[in-house]
Amino acid sequence: MTQKNNQAVSLILAHINDTHSYFEPSSLQLELNIEQQQLKPYVSAGGFARIATRTQQLREQAQQRDLGFLFLHAGDCFQGTLYFSLFKGRANAELLNALNIDAMALGNHELDMGNEPVARFLTRIEFPLLAGNWDVSNESINKTIRVSDSPKLVPYQPSTQHAGWITKQVQGSEVAIFSLALDKMADISNPDQDTPFINSIDVAKATVRAIHAQGIKNIILLSHLGYEADLELAKQVEGIGIIVGGHSHRLQGDFSGVGLAKDDDYGQCINSTYVVQAGYHALSMGHSEITFDANGQVIAFNGKNELLLGRRLCLDATLSDAYQDDFHAKASDYLRQHEHIVICKKDPKVHDILLNKYIPRVRKLQETIVAQSDSPLRHVRIPDQDGPSVLAPLVAESFAFMMKQQGYEVDFAIHNAGGVRASLNPGNITIADIAGKLLPFAVPIGVYEIQGRYLATILEGAINNALNNGVEGTGSGSYPYVHNLDFTYIADNPMGKRITNLRIFTVGEQWQPVEQEQWYKGTSSAYTMKGKEGYDAILNMHKYGKVTHYSMSDCFTEFLQNNPHRIQQLNKRYYRN
Repeated sequence: MTQKNNQAVSLILAHINDTHSYFEPSSLQLELNIEQQQLKPYVSAGGFARIATRTQQLREQAQQRDLGFLFLHAGDCFQGTLYFSLFKGRANAELLNALNIDAMALGNHELDMGNEPVARFLTRIEFPLLAGNWDVSNESINKTIRVSDSPKLVPYQPSTQHAGWITKQVQGSEVAIFSLALDKMADISNPDQDTPFINSIDVAKATVRAIHAQGIKNIILLSHLGYEADLELAKQVEGIGIIVGGHSHRLQGDFSGVGLAKDDDYGQCINSTYVVQAGYHALSMGHSEITFDANGQVIAFNGKNELLLGRRLCLDATLSDAYQDDFHAKASDYLRQHEHIVICKKDPKVHDILLNKYIPRVRKLQETIVAQSDSPLRHVRIPDQDGPSVLAPLVAESFAFMMKQQGYEVDFAIHNAGGVRASLNPGNITIADIAGKLLPFAVPIGVYEIQGRYLATILEGAINNALNNGVEGTGSGSYPYVHNLDFTYIADNPMGKRITNLRIFTVGEQWQPVEQEQWYKGTSSAYTMKGKEGYDAILNMHKYGKVTHYSMSDCFTEFLQNNPHRIQQLNKRYYRN
């Protein structure tokens, strides 16, 4: 076969990962030591408009020096801010397109709400989404929209048992890029049952062989396995020049001079494979200059991670007025000269997309009032001397409401306490309060059928786990809050007999004992439906249930907008004195 790489190939590789919908800059507090004075200034850090500016600078440098240029995203662009909660990937697609990336890896948070949001994301993006160990070959033909129908997805190839890959022409030679995600994706995310993930090490070895068989020697792995897994893969798999990673939010390099952590040096070399990762939340980006020899081995590597900062610096108020201006200038100079910091302006094109299309809608929705409360709405994970959570049962009720709105029959709802993240203060309740504080994770809600015999086991398992009662639990977040169920938990009873007086509120608005053989229809988050943290009995549901694309915050927002009286009812019930 003709050798496709018969000369050295040099390029600049830029990369980001785990941006999590942080499109706007973040306010970041640094810690500087200037002439024995400890300063803690706030700076405007990162954001997609600054990433775009820095990328263009690097692209122009590559062109001036006749080097190749690649820009890669190592996964997890979904989740994190109201931009995802509100737009479910639409803003992500448009802004990633504006960055002009060459490829992106599929991350676990892309699949938090199942395949459908990814399928819709694929219809909007202008770059390939690499998912080399995701087998979508048996995806059901009955879905409204399928990931497997998109030419933008580069998935696992079951017939040859290796990853799909893309190739890029660099200085007259080909560079192959493939991607791997966590093998146990189903344990931490929510891919549809008909699209499993294959062992990453096996796929990596097979893919390197297949790429070499095509006469291509220069290989880049775009990974969302996590930093330690990347290092381990580099030990076990030969032939990969560089692994561009994500998932662990690892900011390689020494940032201790600005008050951030000192991590491993940028570009760890394991068995001739370099491993890089560039932080998180669009605060930073990494770039390296790489030379592959004719055999695909990296023979030259030089790079770093950079924090991308704005020009303005706001000092803390501990300095006297006489020193403010002087130390402000010295701190600014220090940052400008720091090897891991770049001061850069916002790219006007990307900034305009945000400013004209998304920021006004986010700001408006942040201020949109969906309910009001005269009293604090308390949330505790485990009931205490002041009572149970006020909010968690209401969130569970909202799941039932939303699912009924979508045409699903629902008899009860169960929600884990850890799925609610905050209490709410008296006053107006906005969408920002719900999607940004109370229910910030866009975890989808599902429905399922299960026999009554398993309901007590589900509830007891979750409470045992939360209380460490007879088991080694995983934390108080598993405690179950319910809608249309009522029960008593007796901690001193033998295990398996701690739930007593289990009743269900029927259609006729009457409390009835749960019948062992009867099938009931429930609703919970997709996380709870996985049977984790004491909920394993829920896996006795009929088949796999159905996970919808509605998130927890979607349900609660819709519920409050349609039932504003429920908050006042809670106020009267819990705060009547």
